[in-house]
Amino acid sequence: MSNPRTITVVALVVIAALMRVLPHPMNFTPVAALALFAGAYLSRGMMVLMVPGVALVFSDLAMGHGFHPVNLFVYGSMLLTVGVGRLLQYRRTPLRIVFATLAGSLVFFIVTNFGFWLLTSIYPHSLEGLLQCYVRAIPFVRFTILGDFCYSVALFGGFALAAHTVPLLKEARTTKRSPNAG
Repeated sequence: MSNPRTITVVALVVIAALMRVLPHPMNFTPVAALALFAGAYLSRGMMVLMVPGVALVFSDLAMGHGFHPVNLFVYGSMLLTVGVGRLLQYRRTPLRIVFATLAGSLVFFIVTNFGFWLLTSIYPHSLEGLLQCYVRAIPFVRFTILGDFCYSVALFGGFALAAHTVPLLKEARTTKRSPNAG
């Protein structure tokens, strides 16, 4: 991991995770943005999963959050969002990043609320209870989406600006093409 580009990407992911520790509006966190960013920029096997995963676990510990089984759904949604970020690996355009960010927000919303419904007794374990859980979570999703967009702009935009001005951070050009390339 001696590559300055990789070190910078890992540092940005860790800094974004630490932003969760600072006071913030409910659900206005960098979780999906850091998962997208890691998926888009980290290319080494397990590192793409480990860096955001470890960053989230340690920020949870720093905030004094005990482990709750619903955390598995939070971390699972993060892993799925890393997968969405992998789709950006070869073509990181602003429009693709916008759609990926929205997809990450929706993955988080769907997966974590399903986990909450499944593992708690607040809502009946029926289709009606699941729908009630999702409907009651709608007011919180706007902060999730807003936070994800703000942090995505900061991470993707900040890194693009840094790579434009610091030659060591520029992406090495390879002949490998995206499966979607035409």
